[in-house]
Amino acid sequence: MRAFAHARAVLPDRVIDDALVVVEEGLITHVGPTRPGAVPSEAVDMRGALLLPGIVDTHSDGLETELRPRPGAEFEVGFGVSSFEGRVRAAGVTTVFHGVAFESHYRKGRTVERAHLLDAAIKERAASGHALVDHRILYRLDARDPEGLAGLDACLSDTPTPPPLVSFEDHTPGQGQYRDSAVYRRWLEGTEGISTEEAQRRVETLVAERDTRIGQREIALGRLSELAALGRARLLAHDPVTADEIDVALANRVAVAEFPTTMEAARAARERGLRVVAGAPNVLRGGSHSGNVAAAELVAAGLVDGLSSDYMPSAPLAAALLLASRESVTLPLAVALVTSGPASVAGLSDRGELVEGQRGDLAAVTMDRGWPTVRMTVTAGDVALPAGVGR
Repeated sequence: MRAFAHARAVLPDRVIDDALVVVEEGLITHVGPTRPGAVPSEAVDMRGALLLPGIVDTHSDGLETELRPRPGAEFEVGFGVSSFEGRVRAAGVTTVFHGVAFESHYRKGRTVERAHLLDAAIKERAASGHALVDHRILYRLDARDPEGLAGLDACLSDTPTPPPLVSFEDHTPGQGQYRDSAVYRRWLEGTEGISTEEAQRRVETLVAERDTRIGQREIALGRLSELAALGRARLLAHDPVTADEIDVALANRVAVAEFPTTMEAARAARERGLRVVAGAPNVLRGGSHSGNVAAAELVAAGLVDGLSSDYMPSAPLAAALLLASRESVTLPLAVALVTSGPASVAGLSDRGELVEGQRGDLAAVTMDRGWPTVRMTVTAGDVALPAGVGR
């Protein structure tokens, strides 16, 4: 048993300012006010710290940076997974969906072969019995990559419950996030240190090359729709722009609109019953780095179910509490954006709330100079070290 007393516990519908939370055998068994004389002797005194459900992150690309923190500096995949695990747990994240990209991307070193290596390493860590968080995978498919589709298909042979997340993406300049190709050009200038003219030539070459594979979009989406019907994938439409795109996604069994780039797309997704994911870094920065709709505006309009880290593990918690401090949403609703909301996005009903019977995934948080500090993270899978370890 693990008990936490005198916590400021954030429940789905309210906050208990002096709470006692008890976890037994990985499940929450009690949530209520701290009663004098009823506190277990082994309880941790939280001294008024916030106690939240563990954060669920449905889109994390941070592992790529962990493996290649700078150009030419590459680390072994198993080490990267283990190292990054510590980062996400320190951010209060207890369930993380690592982005595994089935595509070819010259700058990020993405290949189908590398995707298979990542897939295997993440699954191995998840099954090891020693993981500090619940490792899961967000498969990312380049809509115009035939090799990527074949590689991904091989990973989706089972029908687990819930099925794995699969994001359908097209990052061709002029599409989605980069529908204004000038944004992509400026991104190349900044990241590659090249001239405007050279960046423009690269954009034109990339568009021309990818236009030869435009028909692959329909083939890929059709196959993903088949996999969704078989219970082998839960589909996300990445960077939708228009209501028409949402309609196409819905017709192909897409369940989630991920990072809608406009208010129109987000509203259409909500009206049609799709879950909506936005980026937590967008909230913290005060807007999109690509000039798209601000995530905070979508939250204020009630159009967001979950905030994901995208590329920064500490962003979800900070973004949620920033929204609460600005009174854009209540504290319980803000916390839900990074806990129960993302859990529902992923089809996970066993976590994300401080409710009896839910997984005992918890994060203890204090506010320091306006920003959160994670003081402790607890997961349902935490076990005592074997005898002799550490001696």
